Amino acid sequence: MLADDGPVRNGSPPKRSRTMSQSSTDREASNGVSPPRHNGPTAGTETPGNSRKRSATDTIDYPRRRATIACEICRSRKSRCDGNRPKCKLCTELQAECVYREPGIKLDAGDKLILEHLARIEGLLQTNVLTQPVRAGFIAHSPPARSPTASSEVNTPQFARPEMRARRASSAGLIDMIPVNGLGTWSREPSNISTMPKRHTTPAFHLLQWPKIRDLISKPYDPQTLLQVEMAREGLDYTPAYPLDLTNAAIYVQAFFERVNVWYACVNPYNWAGFYRTALTRQFRDGPESCIALLVLALGAAGSAPSITQCSLEAGPPGYNFFASAWSLLPSLMARNNMISAQCYILAAAYLFYIVRPLEAWTLLANASMKLQLLLSAPGRLPAHSKELCERVYWNALLFESDLLAELDLPHSGIVQFEESVGLPGGFEGEGEEAVGKDDLWYFLAEIALRRLLNRVSHLLYTKTTPSSGIPPSLDAVVAELDFQLNQWYDSLPLPIQFPHTLVPLSDPVQTVLRLRFFACRTIIYRPYILAVLKDESAAQDPSVQENCRKCLEACIRQLENIQAHQAGHLPYLWQGALSMVSQTLLIMGATMSPSLSALLPPAHTVDSMIYDVINEIVRYSHLAPSIRLSADIIQEAEQRRRSLLAQAPRRPPAWEPRETPVRKRTPI
Repeated sequence: MLADDGPVRNGSPPKRSRTMSQSSTDREASNGVSPPRHNGPTAGTETPGNSRKRSATDTIDYPRRRATIACEICRSRKSRCDGNRPKCKLCTELQAECVYREPGIKLDAGDKLILEHLARIEGLLQTNVLTQPVRAGFIAHSPPARSPTASSEVNTPQFARPEMRARRASSAGLIDMIPVNGLGTWSREPSNISTMPKRHTTPAFHLLQWPKIRDLISKPYDPQTLLQVEMAREGLDYTPAYPLDLTNAAIYVQAFFERVNVWYACVNPYNWAGFYRTALTRQFRDGPESCIALLVLALGAAGSAPSITQCSLEAGPPGYNFFASAWSLLPSLMARNNMISAQCYILAAAYLFYIVRPLEAWTLLANASMKLQLLLSAPGRLPAHSKELCERVYWNALLFESDLLAELDLPHSGIVQFEESVGLPGGFEGEGEEAVGKDDLWYFLAEIALRRLLNRVSHLLYTKTTPSSGIPPSLDAVVAELDFQLNQWYDSLPLPIQFPHTLVPLSDPVQTVLRLRFFACRTIIYRPYILAVLKDESAAQDPSVQENCRKCLEACIRQLENIQAHQAGHLPYLWQGALSMVSQTLLIMGATMSPSLSALLPPAHTVDSMIYDVINEIVRYSHLAPSIRLSADIIQEAEQRRRSLLAQAPRRPPAWEPRETPVRKRTPI
């Protein structure tokens, strides 16, 4: 927090009379905004000129104590103006525009009050701008990220411990200061660079505007196209079929806690038995307990089945009848503003992600976000026993929303404003019953850290307009720091989920998903160098640029060389994974069209085979969502045009060799 610039010096502040104008200044100081310093008597001392301060609505002027013509800033602040032109002394100190009003123009009380409010807002905005570089600089100077270990702090990641201690210690104070400008509003870009920016060029469809890549498609595609095709999609049939078949209920519950809850970690294995008994007594027809029980059964059925890409279209998605029954209970929870209703919406959104319904999932997330913001916007609204569940539901909502905003231009819910005040989960407490499954937080906490790093990449590399030619001078330092943080994230993973960099089959789906997410993050960190070379081939003559391009292309290859590995994340990441594959494939296609970049790729037949496998995989997914179908059509057309263009020009011999990605340790910038 910013230091208070009040007049305290080695003791208590001097006693002084408190006026309306003075209290306003004190409030600004308490919010971290220092009042302007004037060349005159210091605060707390009385002179004949300031012994009596006027209220904001006082219209009486005292020309004998001011310049004959005072500038607007001095008038609005009721400060003495020396009348210097073109700038008075105060405006020079504030670096403000000095405007003198023509004689004869008189402001009434309302005008003066408006000017005072505008001056205060301007001061707050200027202070925010001045402090922005300090906040952004935490990337370079903050300690490296740490991750979960099996230490005395149960399931708490090392990377989060200092941050979490600070959050937990000051959460009550911070929560009072959260600027809630109406629920769900997005009044300005957030100052925290670990949140998804409002405008960025990270999505896969932005690559269709890159040089070389845009030559591979017959017509231009607007980045909004993906959202438009999802909006025009036919709705689901949510009619449940009764009676429910509970024959395999025990199997589905076991599958949920073994294979599903690891991704979301938002169902307490200690109180599940009580929830299920309550749902049984109500015959699953009313109440939030019935809704949660049905959603657990639906997700458990999905987790016990193969990927949805391999399921029969006629049979429907596994667990859908449980989900439809839960959906019929959601309207009764819509007006309830408590944690259990928010938990129901998060679990329902998780199932919609599983059946590749991203826009419907976003609609439920928006409702959950409103409930969470209401509960978090004031102390005392959240019961103490709901704190742990609230943290887990909150991070699920933020992770889901960030993944959607990474690809679709959707309205932000506003939940991001609580990101710095909500703590990280530390483990459910037992409630007297034996747990039906384990409460494993390792993946969940690792994903929170990686998602925040991905958002940081979008903030620092994809929110500004790329220069028409050349590489920005600061790019090397920013990319090196982001790559360092990614490697620190990997080094800090606990051994049970730390994946090898080499291409070896992994039996653990958590390791597989984390490895794919790792290389996806590494790709977008180095992707600006590919764009620079596609714009200007001469950029590749720089050895540093060539090396960074090689790192980007190698990370792409690591994602695409074993395409079946993407099935491991079919529950939470099938839609996101499909778009990531499309993005990396377009990048590889563009690289094959560049003489400099094609020399960094594997042999031509290897690249062709890899692209062929990706296209086949995306085509298999295409029936699941119109956005995936459109993506499949685009890369099919791009591959046909690419082969046609390459047939007319010789290719250089390859210079790329598969190798392990070295994890080099260095001191942060």
